[in-house]
Amino acid sequence: MTSDAPTVPGVLVLAATPIGDPRDAAPRLAEEISTADVVAAEDTRRLRRLCADLGISPAGSVLSYHEHNEASRTPDLVARLLAGSRVVVVTDAGMPSVSDPGYRLVDAAVAAGIRVTCVPGPSAVLMALAVSGLPVDRFCFEGFLPRKAGEKARGLAALADERRTMVFFEAPHRIDATLVAMAEAFGADRRAAVCRELTKTYEEVKRGGLAELAVWAAEGVRGEITVVVAGASPAVTTVEEALPGIQERVSAGERLKDVCADVAAATGLSKKALYDAAVAARKVTPPS
Repeated sequence: MTSDAPTVPGVLVLAATPIGDPRDAAPRLAEEISTADVVAAEDTRRLRRLCADLGISPAGSVLSYHEHNEASRTPDLVARLLAGSRVVVVTDAGMPSVSDPGYRLVDAAVAAGIRVTCVPGPSAVLMALAVSGLPVDRFCFEGFLPRKAGEKARGLAALADERRTMVFFEAPHRIDATLVAMAEAFGADRRAAVCRELTKTYEEVKRGGLAELAVWAAEGVRGEITVVVAGASPAVTTVEEALPGIQERVSAGERLKDVCADVAAATGLSKKALYDAAVAARKVTPPS
């Protein structure tokens, strides 16, 4: 006698893998991989190495799921999920779907009413932020910038006024050109940190201004790279906030009227109000 009970959909599990040191693997990672009905791996060879490090073997089927086949393979995985399978997705490093395959499957699973969960674990984004020495109260993740110089410059220009700390991924053979482009878009002295080979033997964090870092990178940089860049400084919004900058420029030899005109054009503040405030401050400032 056959049962007419409906099939209970399975679960899609996004499992974070170590970004370098296999000892960082969450205990649940081994359990999920070894018990899943299906393990969809970005690189099955790397999965085998990871399983060897963890001392486990997948009990279910293993298939490749990467940027070149995710469009064609997603419908099959959704069908397996709808049939009740527990599907675990792993990428080469870090959390699936974050600059890696996985988003397409999550989108399709959500649309099909399938439960999606994850195994938390190492994150290059969060680790780089933590060790960068830059503000971490607010940040944004920009992933990989466009490879073409013109598109990259336009993308960076659009971020020039971003106040939050920014996190980027970059390939080692492009990092020097990217840092040069960042210095042009954000300013040579904008603070940044280049984090390479995080959690690995040759882990390195290089901090400094963007122009300084570009000179360093010109000598050649190897490994997996995450770049953290400080956000833009708050814009001047009042005459009082603008006054120190005006005084500094005048002390350096610029004409007060010219400086006030420049600042007014850049901030929208009244040129007369800026000029009057500077003159008044000059009268009350005792001679040095």
